Amino acid sequence: MAKITLDNLAHSYSPNPSGPEDYALKQLDHDWVDGEAYALLGASGCGKSTLLNIISGLLQPSQGRILFDGKDVTHAPTAQRNIAQVFQFPVVYDTMTVRQNLAFPLRNRGAEASYIAQRVQEIAGMIGMEDVLDRKAQGLTADAKQKISLGRGMVREDVNALLFDEPLTVIDPHMKWELRTQLKSLHQQFGHTMIYVTHDQTEALTFADKVVVMYDGRVVQMGTPQELFERPEHTFVGYFIGSPGMNVLEAQVEGDRAVIDGHEIALGQGFGRPSGKVELGVRPEFTRLVASGGLPASIRRVEDVGRHKIVRAEVLGRPVNVILPEGEAIPADAAQVAFAPEGVNIYSDGWRVAPRATTPEGAAA
Repeated sequence: MAKITLDNLAHSYSPNPSGPEDYALKQLDHDWVDGEAYALLGASGCGKSTLLNIISGLLQPSQGRILFDGKDVTHAPTAQRNIAQVFQFPVVYDTMTVRQNLAFPLRNRGAEASYIAQRVQEIAGMIGMEDVLDRKAQGLTADAKQKISLGRGMVREDVNALLFDEPLTVIDPHMKWELRTQLKSLHQQFGHTMIYVTHDQTEALTFADKVVVMYDGRVVQMGTPQELFERPEHTFVGYFIGSPGMNVLEAQVEGDRAVIDGHEIALGQGFGRPSGKVELGVRPEFTRLVASGGLPASIRRVEDVGRHKIVRAEVLGRPVNVILPEGEAIPADAAQVAFAPEGVNIYSDGWRVAPRATTPEGAAA
């Protein structure tokens, strides 16, 4: 296991980058704790696979350093970094049996035969392939081959880090849940440093101790699932995490009041007078339908997803989503939408504005 440090790291695929727009990965300075499980989460093209390949040594960064436990490995080849990497699409040896594929990383390092046999059996149990250990990989389905790839990545116990690049893309949904559970169990049992790239928020939130949300080549927030949900540090985090994502409305903010198209909203905390593009962000879970005291709204449709209802509304010409708990009916006189003050965040140019301390009179300091 290893603590991984990203020091002034950035990367451009252009030989002569002239500005930030030429960088697929913009400057990063982060320490990732030894033994924790991280998920790199973001939309396609945000830089997460680029970062993973730099950590593994498959790609040399344009600037900065990668350190494992304080040792500079920026220019060290992949083999010297002592990592295991599992890719999006299966990489297996078709002419070998499943058993031989799983054993290959251990045989390649001269492990004892008894240990190899024991470890292969353990991993085969984790990925549900005990019954096909002596079948050749050729002819197996794509998801079976990807399970072999996962098993090969997990078979070694002595690695500095385990890296996964969207490894469950070709796996059927039920097996995805089982393999995520096994990966989590493996992490808890052996304490490997794990980095898991995905664009699927469910995978990220159920797997990781810390989720690293990337947007436009930057890390916009790193935190626990609860932190990402309650305090999105960027509007993209609020939009990308949650189903549906955070409601975002342009507003004027002064102190503990926001104004949207002439309608005033009490914020419960003071925010001073933010500049730039100012927006109010509130998750559908903190939004409710009321008869009065809110913003005028029109209900467009209601989606019953079993555990709750999603109300799709229009508020002052803007789409707003409301989540109603299971069993709660839509009020007959609901004509407005209100926000719970504790669930409101304020943003300036996309970034969260921290609430200010208030004076005894209640005005923002």
